[in-house]
Amino acid sequence: MFIFRKGFYADVRIEDRFTTNISYKNGVAEECRELQEKKAFLRVFDGKMWYYASTDNVGGIQQELDDLYDYAVADDNVGENPAIKILQVNKNRLMRFENDCVKDVPLAEKRAFVENTSKKFASKYCSLTVAHYLDRYSVFEFYSSKGADIKYDFQTAGAVFSMSLADKEENFSDSVQKSGVRFADVKVSDEEIEKFVSESENILLNAKKLENPGTYPVVLAPIVTGVFAHESFGHKSEADFMLGDETLAKEWCIGKKVASELLSIVDSGTYDGSGYVPYDDEGTKSTYTYLIKNGVLSGRLHNSVTAAYLGEEPTGNARAINCGYEPIVRMTTTVIKGGESTVEELIGGIKHGYYIKNCKHGSGMSTFTIAPNAAYEIRDGKIGDPVKIAVLTGNVFETLGDIDGVANDETVLTFVTGGCGKLEQFPLNVGMGGPHIRVRKMNVQ
Repeated sequence: MFIFRKGFYADVRIEDRFTTNISYKNGVAEECRELQEKKAFLRVFDGKMWYYASTDNVGGIQQELDDLYDYAVADDNVGENPAIKILQVNKNRLMRFENDCVKDVPLAEKRAFVENTSKKFASKYCSLTVAHYLDRYSVFEFYSSKGADIKYDFQTAGAVFSMSLADKEENFSDSVQKSGVRFADVKVSDEEIEKFVSESENILLNAKKLENPGTYPVVLAPIVTGVFAHESFGHKSEADFMLGDETLAKEWCIGKKVASELLSIVDSGTYDGSGYVPYDDEGTKSTYTYLIKNGVLSGRLHNSVTAAYLGEEPTGNARAINCGYEPIVRMTTTVIKGGESTVEELIGGIKHGYYIKNCKHGSGMSTFTIAPNAAYEIRDGKIGDPVKIAVLTGNVFETLGDIDGVANDETVLTFVTGGCGKLEQFPLNVGMGGPHIRVRKMNVQ
């Protein structure tokens, strides 16, 4: 398809992306549009330097490629460079969504769904409602001078319905998100809406202040488990952080026990949803990578450069947010694996602690923070009243060791809003999840 010159490594990545964006505020449409764009990202390596170009003129890719060659200096031994030698040569056509594509659903049908559903989120305490629908269908192509020839598609659809409630000086906001890989996955039932509104009103009116901040046992729901795995541990597993950092490399010694034996964490692009990446942006096939297995450090996430540097295999984690950026080491779908306990057993073993049902955000590397949104007190093994918790904090490795219960309800979550940020690349579509987990002690503020 392209003419690749000898003495260089080169690859071409093309994405043809379709998106829909619909938003309503207090029942009034603010945005309703579809967008189709096609871009390409090119790389040339001459054994010493990488040369990049990005273009939306896909008909002029060969000229862009030739221009990059003219900047570089040919090296007949470039193929022996460890980072090039390790690159895979995959050939595949993997088109899963052509016959059930979100771009084929009429815009009017999507808009009617958002408008009609948003009207059902009603409360006498409601001060603001926001509804947001997003979908995306992408066709990716990847070609390399080594002979890679890949084409696959990617699809997500989702809606977020948010409510802000107020009563005198008290305020509470929360949202319902339904996401999947098809338009049919986005529907929200009347029962789900009724339950959400009732719980939001209960938290607004009855949530009590945290009277005694301190260290308590905590049960995290799957969404919070996923945020913890992603923010507190997933980023630490991205191997580019370890290049040239002897301290971090020593801390991240494969085979080292770092967590409870109950804990296993994986990252894989094979999961359906927002983190689905069957081939990464260097043409590497996605793997199922155990980062922790039964409490022991078992792997890390790589692109070709980090894998070659550390003497390991690439994992399919070279990713960019779009064809305007070079691929760097990023997560795909990061999941804490399920255990054998029931949720009732986790909660039943706590005399006094807290249940964190969802959260606003999380962050951290060696030390993490999680900002809960809906949280409840646990008394004598039962969930009690809602409580206002500003933040959970702790040392990552200490907290991993304090996990003493893992439920059997592993859940993988897809998101269409937000995303992962690293360096200047935000937002990247990722997935995350896990089961309910119990931590014997966390700092609750």
